[in-house]
Amino acid sequence: MTDVLSIDDLVARIPDGASIALPSDYSGCAMTAVRKLIQRGVRDLHVISMPQGGFQVDMLVGAGAVARIEAAAVTLGEYGIAPRFTAAIKSGEIEMWDSTCPALLASLQAGEKGLPFVPFRGIIGSDLLRVRPDWKVIDNPMAESGVKDPIVLLPATRPDVALFHALKADAHGNVWIGVQRELMTAAHAAKQALVTVERIEDADFLRDPVMAPGTISSLYVNAIAVAKEGAWPVGLDNAYAADHKALQDYTSAAATAEGFARWIANPAQVAAHA
Repeated sequence: MTDVLSIDDLVARIPDGASIALPSDYSGCAMTAVRKLIQRGVRDLHVISMPQGGFQVDMLVGAGAVARIEAAAVTLGEYGIAPRFTAAIKSGEIEMWDSTCPALLASLQAGEKGLPFVPFRGIIGSDLLRVRPDWKVIDNPMAESGVKDPIVLLPATRPDVALFHALKADAHGNVWIGVQRELMTAAHAAKQALVTVERIEDADFLRDPVMAPGTISSLYVNAIAVAKEGAWPVGLDNAYAADHKALQDYTSAAATAEGFARWIANPAQVAAHA
């Protein structure tokens, strides 16, 4: 049964040192929950991006909350480089596990299916195999006799937590995510899925043939919390656009550690949307 919690109780379920799957900026970021984690002083998170990191990852890094990141990229998109992430990489403060979008999603799919690994081809010949010793190259055991056919084995990814924001949940704890299918994959793969939503409706999405395909069953959702504008400032598809001024303000402030500290401590930036 899905628990309905306050936002504080929901983030309390994320311990220091947890591996946490976080979506890209376009895919339902639980920004209110991330700010609550920062306010709590969470430490040593192992962030798994789905498949790239953005504002929430940069904020967590700037707050000293991250020990390791696995991502295809960490970028603020049209706003430029991720300043606190870039500074942390240059100083060696965090560990970076380089990956690709397809590899990250394939590894989550393996975790979703309960498999120990998944075979993968697209990275053969790249430098990634040199920096990822956990990825193993073997000869395809199903190849025709005498045919050399190398293939990469990626270990399954099973995050301790999948944390994201969605438009709505229903009275049974089912969560509608629309077309963002990577959120469903992550919820299936993770040991627990924690979701903030704009609202809870008195309905059963799984009995609605229109809603059901974009709905995560409550079987895979451990807890939900209502967080109005919970994806601010990056925005939420089908609900509200990104707050471009707030994002630009963050990007400018976070260019320095001092500016980031002022931004994160400013109640007009944080508390007003918590």
